[in-house]
Amino acid sequence: MKTRLSANDAVWTVSALNFEVKTMLSEGIGSLWIEGEVSNFVRPASGHWYFTLKDERAQCRAAMFKGRNSRMGFTPANGQQVLLKAQVTLYEARGEYQLIVDHIEDAGVGELKRRYEQLKNQLDMEGLFANSRKQALPEQPQHIGIITSPTGAAIRDALSVIRRRAPHIPVTIFPTQVQGESAAVQIGHALDQVRRFEQCDIVLMIRGGGSLEDMWCFNDEALVRQMSGFPVPIVTGIGHEIDFTIADFVADFRAPTPSVAAETITPDCQDLMQMIDERLSRLLLQMQLRLSGKREQLNQLERHLNNLHPQRRFEQFKLRLKLASEALIHQLIIHLAQQRARLLLCQTGFLQRSPLISIKQHQQYLDQLSNKNTLTVKQNLLLARHKLALQAKTLDTLSPLKTLARGFATINKGDKLVSSVKQLERGDEIDITLSDGNKQASIL
Repeated sequence: MKTRLSANDAVWTVSALNFEVKTMLSEGIGSLWIEGEVSNFVRPASGHWYFTLKDERAQCRAAMFKGRNSRMGFTPANGQQVLLKAQVTLYEARGEYQLIVDHIEDAGVGELKRRYEQLKNQLDMEGLFANSRKQALPEQPQHIGIITSPTGAAIRDALSVIRRRAPHIPVTIFPTQVQGESAAVQIGHALDQVRRFEQCDIVLMIRGGGSLEDMWCFNDEALVRQMSGFPVPIVTGIGHEIDFTIADFVADFRAPTPSVAAETITPDCQDLMQMIDERLSRLLLQMQLRLSGKREQLNQLERHLNNLHPQRRFEQFKLRLKLASEALIHQLIIHLAQQRARLLLCQTGFLQRSPLISIKQHQQYLDQLSNKNTLTVKQNLLLARHKLALQAKTLDTLSPLKTLARGFATINKGDKLVSSVKQLERGDEIDITLSDGNKQASIL
């Protein structure tokens, strides 16, 4: 037996070993359903659940995290038998294997659900849920039968709805238990009473909400088979909207609540009144249309008899003579209008060819030429005046007087204009001309 470590032997750490075992458990076993008793249940501030699942001979640790347990709708208690689906894994820090729970339910409820699904699938395969077996509900029920507990809230709600919507429809209550071991048998007896009563044309089977165990009587196989062949349409209103029993699938119509069931089978009295008014209006309209048709037939017969009377023929000939006379007068008027139009056209032609028109046109042409020449002369005079003003302004600008007016002066030495100092000598007499006069001066 080898007891010493060799060079080929691998050395594991505890962490690596636990990780390998965790992987083998997770991949080798995976998820599975387990039934057991809850003990040592703990829910810390994190919201996770930690507990021990045990039976008579063994136990193991289990954990259900907050993200999963918040969807369950109940909290398990110590000592409670539960059915759970979990992943087998290893808590590496302590080297202990544990269950990571995905789903948990009461073991008793789980058994009921399995029985429920088994019976539901069986009856579905037999065709008891087929729509072809379901009866149509009467639009105007003549008598309503209600199978329920006489003391529950369901009967009060249903009766309140019926009194509000259809107080004219009679209602018969067939009291029975709707919970407990004998409830299914009693409901079956109530159905027999409805059959013998022979007055109800629709049946309500209702009860309030509750747990799966509370409503289990409506999953009884004998009861639902009795319902499937019942001669009167059955409407169920069992529990709440999310509650489904096998009786709901077999019934001719399933309502989510007792109140909705009562509302479904009863016509609203206001709607009935409106329907009566509409039908009465249609009847009156049909009568009026028929009377109008008969009156029109009578009028036609009367007109036909009048047409056969001699006076009628005389009136027709008189009318024809009047129409012919009016047509002749109309034609004469049209002929005169046409001749008058031709005369006007001739007059217009003569007027257009008259010498007076040509003389008038030439006179207008001469007037236009005269006006045009006058306008041209005026424009030329204005242009000449403008040019003259411009030239005068130019001459004025170039005038020596304008230069003198700006402070300049002219210097003459005798008859000669002095334009340079070189022309002047000491003792010369000069004349200085300014804009406002002359002065004499001597050169020093």
